[in-house]
Amino acid sequence: MKAPDLGIAFGRLSVRARTTLLAAAVVLAALVGGASLLSDTLDGALERERDRAVVARARDVAVLAQQDALPKQLSVTPDEDFVQVVSGDGTVVAGTAGRPSRPPAASFTPSGAGPDVRRVDHIPDGSEFEDYRVAALRVESPDGPVTVYAGYAVESITESQRAVRRALWQGIPALVLLLLVGTWLLVGRALGPVAAIRKKVDDISLHALDRRVPEPSSQDEVRALAVTMNAMLDRLEAASNRQRDFVADASHELQSPIAALRAQLEVSLAHPDATDWPQTARWLLEDTERMERLVRDLLYLARADSGQLTVDGGQELDLDDIVLEEASRLRARLSTIALDTSRVSAAPFRGSPDALTRLVRNLLENAVRYAASRVDVTLGETADQRIRLEVSDDGRGVAPADRARIFERFIRLEPDRGRGDGGTGLGLSICREVVHSQGGSIRFVDVPRGAKVVVEWPSMARIEAAG
Repeated sequence: MKAPDLGIAFGRLSVRARTTLLAAAVVLAALVGGASLLSDTLDGALERERDRAVVARARDVAVLAQQDALPKQLSVTPDEDFVQVVSGDGTVVAGTAGRPSRPPAASFTPSGAGPDVRRVDHIPDGSEFEDYRVAALRVESPDGPVTVYAGYAVESITESQRAVRRALWQGIPALVLLLLVGTWLLVGRALGPVAAIRKKVDDISLHALDRRVPEPSSQDEVRALAVTMNAMLDRLEAASNRQRDFVADASHELQSPIAALRAQLEVSLAHPDATDWPQTARWLLEDTERMERLVRDLLYLARADSGQLTVDGGQELDLDDIVLEEASRLRARLSTIALDTSRVSAAPFRGSPDALTRLVRNLLENAVRYAASRVDVTLGETADQRIRLEVSDDGRGVAPADRARIFERFIRLEPDRGRGDGGTGLGLSICREVVHSQGGSIRFVDVPRGAKVVVEWPSMARIEAAG
């Protein structure tokens, strides 16, 4: 049987549970490491402190020995367990209670002039043997050289160490348990707004995109999440509204040519002998062509909405060739409108030829449709390494308040700018999508008369320098 993957099992836990367990694990590791370090530090500190105490006691007794003022029985302090003064022949000349007549507790000789502290194992103590830390100091007394031994049982320190360790190891589980409970409650409280956001999002459907998630008053990541979620819902609602409007507008726009086709066919069939069938066919063909343009434009915008117009690299081309070719094609159909392309200069560019051709054609046809007598086209590279295309006409122009709205779909600013002029109301919307897909910008600018639309892209030199 395969053992469960702890990583997968941990990942299946809730954020609250994972956070609590991680916090407990980190704190537990820190407490264990800290307790071990503290225990070791205390062990060393206790031993050094007791060593200093027995060294000081040995010095005090050594002074008494030098002054020949040693009592037969020495008093014991809380810092040591015994003190002995041993003569050069190994006789115990003085000691604490219970040891004066016993053999020397230690027999090592100090290595230098100062006190020497060593561990001496198995010193007899009644019927048992114990381990001691012993300080030895050799001095001269009136009766000859003597060695002063002062020591304490190692077990006395061990008991203190055990008490400290016991307190630490008993306190750590209690602290970890307290941390678990506290973290669980705090994380639950912190994630409370997230649960409220999730519940609210569950209640939001495609038909209720006007609802929003609650935004906490705290200035933290949860509030940022709620703000971002509401911004996303704003975009979804706007996109849904645009989609509904687009479908409604498209249905309305398609209804007109279809109704016209039907009316013409019904009239012709009702009066077949009085019908000019060639003229009727021409009318039907015009309506069919207009309907075809509308469907083609709708499909193009649908591709734009799905992100299929993004151009990655494109191909190198001469934008001026596209402008001149489209101007020549349009000029052949004009009789009263002058189309000036004298200010079109070389403009090497990288992009989609089909998309750019559609852009130029729409801009020129839109300008010709509303021009009074002339349309001027300018193309070239600016000093700041940008390709700039300008198309201007001498018509009525576009009011500043309408210059952003005019790029929206099915927008006709004037009643006479209707279906009868051959437009679909989608030309400038398509222009905007094409320009943006090629990494450029499009806008209307102020001119003394008429309207001027300006399109700009980074030039190839600028793109290569940036890349």
